[in-house]
Amino acid sequence: MRTLLDRYRHSLTNYDSALAYALLGIVGGVASGLLVLAFELAIGQLGSLWGIAGGEDFESLPRWLQFGLPATGAVILGLAFSLLKPEDRETGIVHVLSRMHSHYGALPLRNMLVQFFGGAFALATGQSGGREGPGVHLGGAINSFFGQRLGLPNNSLRVLIACGAAGGIAAAFDTPLAGVIFAMEVIVAEYTVAGFVPVMLSAVSASAISRNLGGGAALLAIPEVHLNSLWEIPYIILLGVCCGMAITLFIRLSKVSARLSHWPVALRFLLAGVFTGTIALLVPEVLGMGYDTLDRVLQSELTLTLLLTVAGAKLAATSFSSGMGMPIGVIGPSLLIGACLGGALGQVGAVFFPQFASDQTLYIVIGMAAAMGVVLNAPLAAILAVLELTQTISVAMPALLAIVAANLTNTGVFRQRSAHQTVLRQLQRAVPQDPLNQMLHRTDVTSHMDPNVVRISAILESSAAKSIIDGNPIWCVLTRETQDLYLVSGAELVDWLQDRPAEEEQADITEAPIRRWTIASVPEQATLRQAMDTIRADTVEAVSVYGRASGGNRVLRGIVTRESIEKFSLSRL
Repeated sequence: MRTLLDRYRHSLTNYDSALAYALLGIVGGVASGLLVLAFELAIGQLGSLWGIAGGEDFESLPRWLQFGLPATGAVILGLAFSLLKPEDRETGIVHVLSRMHSHYGALPLRNMLVQFFGGAFALATGQSGGREGPGVHLGGAINSFFGQRLGLPNNSLRVLIACGAAGGIAAAFDTPLAGVIFAMEVIVAEYTVAGFVPVMLSAVSASAISRNLGGGAALLAIPEVHLNSLWEIPYIILLGVCCGMAITLFIRLSKVSARLSHWPVALRFLLAGVFTGTIALLVPEVLGMGYDTLDRVLQSELTLTLLLTVAGAKLAATSFSSGMGMPIGVIGPSLLIGACLGGALGQVGAVFFPQFASDQTLYIVIGMAAAMGVVLNAPLAAILAVLELTQTISVAMPALLAIVAANLTNTGVFRQRSAHQTVLRQLQRAVPQDPLNQMLHRTDVTSHMDPNVVRISAILESSAAKSIIDGNPIWCVLTRETQDLYLVSGAELVDWLQDRPAEEEQADITEAPIRRWTIASVPEQATLRQAMDTIRADTVEAVSVYGRASGGNRVLRGIVTRESIEKFSLSRL
């Protein structure tokens, strides 16, 4: 079994190993689908304690509880979070993106547990947020955990996290294609044929799990809709501009509230809970995920005034709560905000232009796509989500126009980034997504190391010196008391040893006038990006790649120099 696992690990070091990564995608999809379903079940079970079926319908609660539930829940959540270290409180898409770059895909189990229990409790107590962001974190984290436990190479951890993200979206929305594009567009931020295969299999597997174990029904029942007239196109663009402005305001409010991140977490959560509860006294639809309200919007049950009120309330409550660090997502609220704006403009259009206006549902669906595309900066994922939800291709053209208009409004006019990119920028965490960094992240360090290396003591006995001369290694790592000192060229060391007097029983290599390379060490699971980062951080010229033998002892696998990484990069660009 161990030999089989070792062979599988080795196959994953090659990014183009289609069959190995296909298996990874299936396992990742099943794992993420099951965990996301468990998360949704936890929200429902917690909500049932105070009479909220499925974590929805907070409007049926008495008024005192509409305020007291989110306020009390925030106090409990804040006290629990105050017991955690600051790094253990990080959750959501921002946490996933940050760890993918700074820790090369190693997502901690403790943050996943915080996301699961903290996110479920927050949403069940009526905090204004969504479950999709937590689902992306949970799906990516469980896959990363399995990968770390199995000792898989770090370049495959990135694929596993992408599989988990796709599975999380697919399981939540029953939209596997949108899950695939979301993972490639937002999480790994690149499109490769080799990367698509496992992510597609993961999305299909998670969707199958959701349909068979989660009831099999889509999240929303959206009828088939059509664009009545091309005269509606300017109105569709106007809707996109409105959605772009609303999400811009959402992002800016999140930035303002995030400036209080230095405040105690218990106080921040208390403020968020009281703010949400206060709004809920006037607009109870703001509580929770809001999918029951979204369904009412799609059924055209809300008046124009209520649509605008719900959109504003949801925007304010969610932006404030997410900025305060609540373990919630923003995808679901963006859908409700876009749907309300679309419904409002649809009602206005039906009054003033009844001969041209399409069914109000069309505008609602387009508003959902535009808002989601802006908040994530993922226009392709947004349009595909709409196509899968509506199951009609005729909505594609107007939805694309609205998404483009919304994104241009947010990025071109107001110079704003997506919600998660904005938070990363505030935290001063660089997540480079240029082609060079992407290539180094997906390249395993063992595929470009020089394995012709030996570890030798700084003081060599004559017998050991003879074996070095006979072996003629390319590289030699000098050690003293099991600690690596530096790296020398095998050819230069052999020449020096041969020039020594034959009668000397010991050779002190530290006295040899030969070139020395400073070194650090990386595990054999590392990527070339990790090797280069280690070289820069430790100000060294090369890294030694170490693995583990069956007994747990460290074994030197090879050497990677800065020069070899630079040559590899130049040859691929």
